Amino acid sequence: KNLAYLLYKRFNETLNNIGENEGGIDKFSRGYESFGVHRCADGGLYCKEWAPGAEGVFLTGDFNDWNPFSYPYKKLDYGKWELYIPPKKNNSLLVPHGSKLKVVIRSKSGEILYRISPWAKYVTREGDNVNYDWIHWDPEHSYKFKHSKPKKPRGLRIYESHVGISSYEGKIASYKHFTCNVLPRIKDLGYNCIQMMAIMEHAYYASFGYQITSFFAASSRYGTPEELKELVDTAHSMGITVLLDVVHSHASKNSEDGLNMFDGTDSCYFHSGPRGNHDLWDSRLFAYSNWEVLRFLLSNIRWWLEEYGFDGFRFDGVTSMLYHHHGMGQGFSGDYHEYFGLQVDEDALIYLMLANHLIHTLYPDSITVAEDVSGMPALCSPISQGGVGFDYRLAMAIPDKWIQLLKEFKDEDWNMGNIVYTLTNRRYLEKCIAYAESHDQALVGDKTLAFWLMDAEMYTNMSVLTPFTPVIDRGIQLHKMIRLITHALGGEGYLNFMGNEFGHPEWLDFPRKGNNESYHYARRQFHLTDDDLLRYKFLNNFDRDMNKLEERCGWLSAPQAYVSEKHEANKIIAFERAGLLFIFNFHPSKSYTDYRVGTTLPGKFKIVLDTDAAEYGGHQRLDHNTDFFSEDFKHNERPCSLLVYIPSRVGLVLQNVDVPN
Repeated sequence: KNLAYLLYKRFNETLNNIGENEGGIDKFSRGYESFGVHRCADGGLYCKEWAPGAEGVFLTGDFNDWNPFSYPYKKLDYGKWELYIPPKKNNSLLVPHGSKLKVVIRSKSGEILYRISPWAKYVTREGDNVNYDWIHWDPEHSYKFKHSKPKKPRGLRIYESHVGISSYEGKIASYKHFTCNVLPRIKDLGYNCIQMMAIMEHAYYASFGYQITSFFAASSRYGTPEELKELVDTAHSMGITVLLDVVHSHASKNSEDGLNMFDGTDSCYFHSGPRGNHDLWDSRLFAYSNWEVLRFLLSNIRWWLEEYGFDGFRFDGVTSMLYHHHGMGQGFSGDYHEYFGLQVDEDALIYLMLANHLIHTLYPDSITVAEDVSGMPALCSPISQGGVGFDYRLAMAIPDKWIQLLKEFKDEDWNMGNIVYTLTNRRYLEKCIAYAESHDQALVGDKTLAFWLMDAEMYTNMSVLTPFTPVIDRGIQLHKMIRLITHALGGEGYLNFMGNEFGHPEWLDFPRKGNNESYHYARRQFHLTDDDLLRYKFLNNFDRDMNKLEERCGWLSAPQAYVSEKHEANKIIAFERAGLLFIFNFHPSKSYTDYRVGTTLPGKFKIVLDTDAAEYGGHQRLDHNTDFFSEDFKHNERPCSLLVYIPSRVGLVLQNVDVPN
């Protein structure tokens, strides 16, 4: 409580400082309106940079035939530099849209450095060039948004997406391709939120967007800023919320086309010396206590909300931000000593509180998600209560549990109590996003659940014209069960990585030296689900109907489930949530007739979802016309109970039809 109070006090002090010195966080977070390069109303150009370590700053480019020193910036206080270039006599644009620019830095040692402005809105790489060029983005007609932002979803169902790999062709797909071909699929599957990865510009494609070089630039490898705006706007027209994967935990070490060494020093935006380096990621670490770094990062948050219409963020690498040890070589047991002490980076915590405060003040319906593996308490509590202000955290232990079970245990040795514990182990009033697997499990070197389950047989035995093999049968049935129990029991939101919903048969591997720069695995084969002769369609159908049932019944926004049974010998898990009764039989071979299951509700029940149905590649052992009646017979601490036939390897959902839902 003391730490929460002290943090809240420091947060308020910082907010008040911003108010006194900058006129408030609203003004402070509009850094992009003055920093960088801007066309003035008179046709001239206003330029501003923060380069505290520079001896001189200049602007060069196509417009002055790359003369490095003809346009010097004037030095201001606090390491800032500004330049005004008057308009041409004939009023034509001095720096037209599409021109190339560079900031020239004269370092303290006299070195002349060519840099991209940290505030650059568009950078692109031409031909075989190693480095990116800064392109002045100032189109005559910028994209005008037609649709309003959707309301915050009641239950968040996230489709984690990467534009570049969204085509089945071995190439980098475009924003336009995603808009036309992938958005309709996401809508059809019943997801109401997209989490967009690798949008902030990153020079190295294979970094999956996690080594950012230009924080204000939408990646040009997929198209133009206007095309990304159209993508977001089109998603909004479908009622889909769009989150940006924001990487403020670290930055690329690139100096030619990144933030590193911008002013010729190893500090500027980062800590100087060893504290400024992340040894595992080989990247630079922000100095969150620095005034101009705060301006830069908060303005960056605001830029993506205002300019591109994003509805919130999934903050990457939060664990690395929270601790001076960055989570490296640390196991987190949940003991409170791990979260409160000198190892906690309070500056980073204050920054995250400011970011959440800004986001939710500007757009109260915005959503923020923290990727934190440590389980830091109060991360998802309101700032006014001493929390950090996130809406959700990722339930990162759940995918690890499924992988561990598939890797290390026979089906008959799965521990039901341990599965339930992992799925329900979350702090009261802190919302979690549950997921069976994300992009982490899809990357080369790891394996997706479909691959753990079916491996090589996915290439040979997925045709409906051949009988089920034991491996494919088990794989298809468990794939659905794992997803359903994770969705229903694991959190207050659900996430799936693109393609995994239908058991995508290949891992993800970006072009790199080790694979001869091949795009063969940097793609998603959506066409497999459209092929009626392949079994992928069954998993796709199930995923869609599971999401549609959640939309109708709202279990993600309902209180946490009551688990009435976790029977080790029978391999049965039963629980109630949102007025639905969920029953899972994980036994590989045993079916049970007249199995008694407890419930709170009296009356008639019907099956509303069943992993064994024919349209999901099941064995059709359950009759959906059957009525199940619960009786006044106490069972497993529930006042009523009913008798159900539960075949082996089946997950089913029953709804009480006597109670209006």
